[in-house]
Amino acid sequence: MVVEPDGQGGPHVFVADIDHPQLDDDDRHHLERVLRLRPGDQLTLGDGVGRWRSARFGAELTDLGTPVVVPAEPVELTVGLALVKGSRPELVVQKLTELGIDHIALFVAERSVVRWDESKIEVQRGRLGRIAREAAMQCRRVWMPTLEILADLGRLAARPGVALAHFDGEPVGPDHRGVLIGPEGGFTESELAMSADHVSLGRHVQRAETAALSAGVLLADRRQMTNG
Repeated sequence: MVVEPDGQGGPHVFVADIDHPQLDDDDRHHLERVLRLRPGDQLTLGDGVGRWRSARFGAELTDLGTPVVVPAEPVELTVGLALVKGSRPELVVQKLTELGIDHIALFVAERSVVRWDESKIEVQRGRLGRIAREAAMQCRRVWMPTLEILADLGRLAARPGVALAHFDGEPVGPDHRGVLIGPEGGFTESELAMSADHVSLGRHVQRAETAALSAGVLLADRRQMTNG
């Protein structure tokens, strides 16, 4: 049976090398100053790509447990979102990480109002990457989600099992592997033609960020039902 770290083992932290783990300065500061860990307190360490182990906190990590390997999910779940204003992409990345989505993509659609230049993309890639990492540690994920900025909509829509959100679509089903959410004006006809698979996320109009989270919940629920 595959065992993932639970809350009984203390905080969960990512390290660069699970075989020779070292905490970075920011994580050590957070553990000491925010979470108030003391020498000898338990924590778990993960590498973000399926391996984790237990340890005890201190100037040097001690009492290292045997690394545990957790296989990746056999079906990767994707949620894509057209760029939206303000801090809403941060919320979406955080919550989709907590929901267990494997691949999170942001893209520009034809009706997108928000457009990021190269410098903005680099800033957001770093910021959203940190948000995903913090959320993954908080919810004790073993596999970090992949984050794509900015993705090509046509390529995303061509992935097997990926559907476009549209009000007259079918319900999200067990064979769906991803959902793409358009901007506030919705997808254009040419964009909808990129995929014959369209899904509805409910009978009410949702904000783009709400639709992304709805898609994440539905996909995660379908996968859990399939996995038993």
